[in-house]
Order: sequence, then C-alpha cells, then structure tokens
Amino acid sequence: MGKRKRRSVTFNGEDRISNLSEHLIDSILERIPFEDAIKTSIISKKWRYKWTSMKVLTFDDDFNEKIAKNGAVDYNEYISTINQVLNLHKGPISKFVIYIPPMFLDSFQEIDEWMMLLSRNNVTKLVLTNSNRRYELPSHVFSCLGLTELILENCYFNPPLQFEGFLNLEELFLEHIDFGENLSGNQINLPQLKNLSFLECMNVQNFNIKATKMKSLIITFEDFDRVEKINSITFLSSLTRIEDFLIEEEIPKWLPLSMNSLKRLVLQDFEVGDLDQLHVALCLLRNSPNLDTLRVHFEEPRDFVGLALDHLKAANCLDYTLKQLRTVEITCLEGLEVELLFIKLLLAHSPNLEKISITPIGRLNIRRRFAIAKHVMRLPRASPKAEIIYLNPEK
Repeated sequence: MGKRKRRSVTFNGEDRISNLSEHLIDSILERIPFEDAIKTSIISKKWRYKWTSMKVLTFDDDFNEKIAKNGAVDYNEYISTINQVLNLHKGPISKFVIYIPPMFLDSFQEIDEWMMLLSRNNVTKLVLTNSNRRYELPSHVFSCLGLTELILENCYFNPPLQFEGFLNLEELFLEHIDFGENLSGNQINLPQLKNLSFLECMNVQNFNIKATKMKSLIITFEDFDRVEKINSITFLSSLTRIEDFLIEEEIPKWLPLSMNSLKRLVLQDFEVGDLDQLHVALCLLRNSPNLDTLRVHFEEPRDFVGLALDHLKAANCLDYTLKQLRTVEITCLEGLEVELLFIKLLLAHSPNLEKISITPIGRLNIRRRFAIAKHVMRLPRASPKAEIIYLNPEK
C-alpha cells in the first residue's frame, strides 16, 4: 500500500497559504493576470473575496484579448465584464489600467462613468490607452488630484476652467494628445513633475504648464508638419530646467537655444549628414554648458552629405569647449566620413572627457569594423584621460 500524501497545514488546521499576511496576499494578486486573481477565490474562505479589494485593477490589451471572440472584442461583453468587476469592488483603487479596444462605440458614456468612479477612489496612477477614436477626457479625470503618474494615449485634453493642476503628479506620458484650439489660457501647475514624455501631440502651444522640478523630457516629432513642430518648440522654450533630454526621430530645426540646466542629452536616429540636424545638434552642445553625458544613435543619411562634411571640416565648426562633458556613447556607427568627423569634433572639444564608447552597426564585416576602430583610436583627444571603448556591433 503506497504512502498517503500529507497535507501541509499549520497548527490551527488551516492551509499555510491562508495564513499569509494581508499585505503579501495583495502583492500576489497585483502580480498575476486579473482573471487569475479572480480564480483565487476558490483557495479558501479567506481568499474568497480578496480580489474584490485589490488596489490595482488592470484591464489592458492582454485582458481584452482573453474576452475577445473570433479576434474581435464584443462591446457588450467588454462593458459588462468591467462593470461587474467595478460593481463588486470594495475599497480604494490606487492604480487603474484601461485599454479601449478598436470596436464600435456609440459614445464613451461607460468609460466616463469609470473615470468618475476613479475620482472617488483616491487613484494615484492612471493608464488610459485608446485604440478607438479620440477620447474626450471627462472633467472627472481632472478631479483625481492625488495622481502621481498619468499615462494617456489618443485623447482630447481639455480641463475645466477651474482646474489649476495636478499637485502630486511626478510622471506624465502623453501620446497623440490633442490639446484643442480652445484650451483655457490658465496655467496648469505641476509642482512635483519630474518626467514628461511628449509624443506626437497636437496644439501643444495651448498646453501651458508650470513645472519647476521637471528634469527629464522625451519628445517625438515623427510625421508632424512644420506648424506643429514650431508649436511644440514654443511650448518647450518655457521648460528651462530640464536635465535629461531625449529627441526621437528627426531632430527639428526649431529647438530652443538655451538649455543651461541640461546634463544628459540623447540624439536618437541622428542624421549627422543632414546639415539642418547637424546645426541643431551643434547648437544644443554650444548652449548646454553643464552637459555631462551625450548619447548619439546614428541614422543612415538619406540625402547628399556634402554640405555637412564641409561644415564639419571648417575650422570654426564648434567654437565652444565642452568643459563638463564626461561621457559619450555612440551607437549604430557605420563608419561614414561624416560620422567620424563628428566624433573627432567631440574628442577635440572635450578636455575633461573620461570615456567614449562606440558600437558599430551589425552589418559591417570584421575587416571594416577593425578599420574603423583603428581610425578612431588615432584621433587626437583634448582630454589626456579619455578612454575609447570599442564594443561589439549591434545586431
């Protein structure tokens, strides 16, 4: 006769899992998919209704995929499923993640009601990703004054006239947001804001904010026309205390000139062979006296690079010394003359440079990579302690 399996119990006869602390149970529920959190109700009496008091509710794309039928989200099931959860929920909601799928909606009435519920539940983090038509944020969102993190995609941002700002907001991520043409001129106060991501937004000249603690800015201009880029730069010109600045896609021509607080700059997909982009990059370097770290991800030039080459070869190309620059990271290097001249310029104008790392693009053969490394190592350096590190290519 085989041995009977023992059941692991505590001294009071309950399963050990039932004696976990409330804090640990909440932590477990927050880390598993929502539908699995609901299934934990069968574990024991103590777990039966624990999911109804979860402080983090996530109805993201994965959640929608699981309730979708034949690849399409059914409107009634989508609404009713979330409504059932919210109707049974008890207690505060600290984080709410909602994905609005691409389905037919007569209106956003139900979503507006969910936003109203959040405004009454002390929500501190809100993630609203919208793949439907652009969603008009209701006034309830602007009543969530305890927000510390706000992520919005594909929405109209039009706060009520009495709205003064989010006083606790630290992280703000905005993508495909339209601030409209009639946004109130009142300044929005964001005194705790540290990080702002600003991706392909419209009518940004109407987004008037005061953010004295903001240190990090990410901005993308892809596929935007000249007017929107100018409007974006009008907005950026008021942000004078940025320490981290990442520019994705094509570097615009109309960047603000003064970046005195800037310490870390990222030029993503930088076409150094484009004379306009080169001018802006050099202007940023010249007007960022406290720049400590520079990261450059090269993009293959699309046009004639002769003018950029001539400019880089000119004696007064960069009539400024980068006294504070300590670290440079170069990635996606193809070894073009225009790229190597840009690196030469940095080495020649950085007397306190400590390290420059260079990562070539993956398609180069070993012989070509060695030739580039040999050339870079021979470049003159203003800093006697500058270390050049040549890394394995990007795949």
